[in-house]
Parts: sequence; C-alpha cells; structure tokens
Amino acid sequence: MRILLVEDDPDLGDAIARRLRAENCAVDLVDNGVDAQHLGETETYDAVVLDLGLPGKPGAEVLAAWRKGARAVPVLVLTAREAWADKVTAYKAGADDYLTKPFRMEELMMRLRAIVRRSAGHAAPQMVCGPLVFESQTGQFELDGLPLRLTAFEWRVLSQLMMRREAVVERLDLLERIYEGDADVDSNTLDVIIGRLRRKIGITLIETVRGRGYRLTAGVTP
Repeated sequence: MRILLVEDDPDLGDAIARRLRAENCAVDLVDNGVDAQHLGETETYDAVVLDLGLPGKPGAEVLAAWRKGARAVPVLVLTAREAWADKVTAYKAGADDYLTKPFRMEELMMRLRAIVRRSAGHAAPQMVCGPLVFESQTGQFELDGLPLRLTAFEWRVLSQLMMRREAVVERLDLLERIYEGDADVDSNTLDVIIGRLRRKIGITLIETVRGRGYRLTAGVTP
C-alpha cells in the first residue's frame, strides 16, 4: 500500500511512518494542509491518514476539496478532536473512518487495512487466489497453508495484485503504488520483483498481459 500521512506533530508523524513502513507500506509524510491537498490531487494512494488541525488549511477542508474533485481515495481521520460535531464535520466532508488520539498503532493498522479492503470491493478480510491466501487484517500471505516470506516491495506488488485478482493491473498503476514520492522510479525494477514473486509462488499465478501489466489468476473466472 502507498499511504499519504498528514500529521503536523513531527514526533507522532515519524512514529506512524515508521510503523507503516514496518508493515511494508510506502509512505509520503506531510505536515500541512496545502501540501496534503496538492499530493492528494496529483498522486496515487491506497489510503490517507489525515489530521484535522493542520497549518495552512484545515483537514476537513482538504478532504472536502478532494471529494469535490472526485478523488475517491479512502481517508482515515486521525485527530485529538473527540466532539461529536467534529466527527459529523469529518464524515460530511467524506471521511471513511475516524480515530481519536491517543490510539494504539495496532488499531490504526486494522482500520487502515479495512478501509483499503472495502474500497477495493472486498467485504471479507481473507482473500484467496488458488493456493495463495491473503489475511488482509494482518497483512500475512500464505501459500499452500504456509507463511510466505516477502520483501517490502514484493509484498506491495502482490497485495495490489491480490486486491484486484483476476483483473489486469496496469504497470504504471503498480509503479505509482509501490514507491514513495521521492523515490527514483525504475520501471525495470518491477519486472525483477515480478520474477522474484513467480519463483516464490509459482509461475502460473501471475500472468503477463503484454502492453498493459499483470494479472493474478487462479485460472478460473471469479
């Protein structure tokens, strides 16, 4: 997953970013509403973690602007504001979930994975493609019942393919979702990652669709 994290407390922002990266996520961290709105309008993210009390532009206004511009990225509001009126404002602006500070990192991850899963159209937390199983709430892949060891980039690519299994995922879409904003993107790296994944899960599960991208398939129509 590629996550936009908008938090103006530098210590908290760094702590959340470290946890997200430890869970194999790519993270773009910004500390103000102006930059957040720009990134949300111009970059591709699987989800946003958004504070409300931001310098430059309030989080609720940023979110409302995204929704007005038809940006459908799922948004988890993370704030110290507990008042009912603040929650109503956030949800009316287009929030998908609302978590108040202080919080447990484990709960943040569970809520984040849930809104990403739901936005991809999956109600159940477990996803299956042939012998491959993805437990979305833990982020764990299993192959034939055994845990699958993956690098961060392998996990990002495979989770994107699993979320859209049996559908073609464009190369550009994959590249936009596995790298952080300041990364030096090399298209050839994607081919290397796909090759490593095929060696780990078998060559038949990931199909190359020439001129477009890749498809995770169990060989049957879902």
